[in-house]
Amino acid sequence: MKYLFLIAAFNALFFTVLLMQKKHRALHDIILLYWLIWLGFYIGVYAFYSHDLFVHYRLLSICLLSFLMLFGPFLYHYILILVSDRKQILLKDLLHLIPFVLFNLYILWASFFPAYSERLSMEKLDADYNPPLLFLGFLIAISLSGPVYFLLTVKLFRKLDINIFNNFSNSINLDLSWIRKLVLIFGVAWTALVAVTVIHHVFHMFSMAFCTDGLFLSLSVFVILIGYFGLKQKIIYNTEDIIVPPDTAEVPAKYSGSRLTDEEAKKYAEKLKNHMLSSETWLNPDLTLAHLAADLGIPAYLLSQVINEQFNLNFFDFVNQYRVDAFKQRIANPRYNSFSLLGIALDCGFNSKSAFNRIFKKATGVTPSEYKSSLKLED
Repeated sequence: MKYLFLIAAFNALFFTVLLMQKKHRALHDIILLYWLIWLGFYIGVYAFYSHDLFVHYRLLSICLLSFLMLFGPFLYHYILILVSDRKQILLKDLLHLIPFVLFNLYILWASFFPAYSERLSMEKLDADYNPPLLFLGFLIAISLSGPVYFLLTVKLFRKLDINIFNNFSNSINLDLSWIRKLVLIFGVAWTALVAVTVIHHVFHMFSMAFCTDGLFLSLSVFVILIGYFGLKQKIIYNTEDIIVPPDTAEVPAKYSGSRLTDEEAKKYAEKLKNHMLSSETWLNPDLTLAHLAADLGIPAYLLSQVINEQFNLNFFDFVNQYRVDAFKQRIANPRYNSFSLLGIALDCGFNSKSAFNRIFKKATGVTPSEYKSSLKLED
């Protein structure tokens, strides 16, 4: 097990070196850089000294585990920077470090009082073991830190989805699918390990080393995945393309203060329909709300309101309905008999097979191949 941890620590530092050589590092790259440095040294220290610390240096072992409270803030802020227009770390972001700092100040204070510090232990020493309530509170904070930050991260993904649906006509390279899966898998693993630790303390099953070995093993796997994919991660969108903020999306009264009259809205809607049919702008796979608004000469926020209220669709679904209709027209045309389904989809403005299949089935209730088969049966 020790050698697995050392390999993970080496990988973290190796990815750090690669990141340092990356040109034009964005803020999320810098966060990942420090995150990997922390993970590398943290896992490396655990590999060399963990079991000795648990046996001979109880306070240091507690201090070592307290560093787990940094994992959640790193994860949260890495994704926050990716899905927002933040250009720098703010002072309020440091508030996330307060539990970690307070816990270590508490451990430092306890070290000056031997009788008190004797009551601090990660192991249930005997039946009369009576740890201080404040200490138990900090242990609970460590246990909950992971799940809480995973939930906060899921909320960030929700905001990202809303941004995409209101401002973009495709989601490829925007939806951060790789880290969504990673957060889900690691969130489940972390929660399971927390449950095992609770069982250890309540029923005195397993050992603390078994619990922490499992946690650091999952951290080791995480290091390799976050380093590999994070190294290739680019800024997912330009902030000038984000017109409709996520905080107002999917709120019925979000346009209650708008000065757009019904007559103007219908006029804009008609202009939009004519433009979509005449220019076939939806053939551009990178079409955004900002680009379409510029073509029409309509303020982007008003165009978003028109699409939402006049068509009962978000921008993503509005554009892709034209692509789906174009695909249905082409596949029924004998001229396209020699084209593959994917070839026709790409010709209609879709930019990936998975996105096309998902969007087409959502719009029609059947897969593209099933739709093609149904046309043959009609013939």
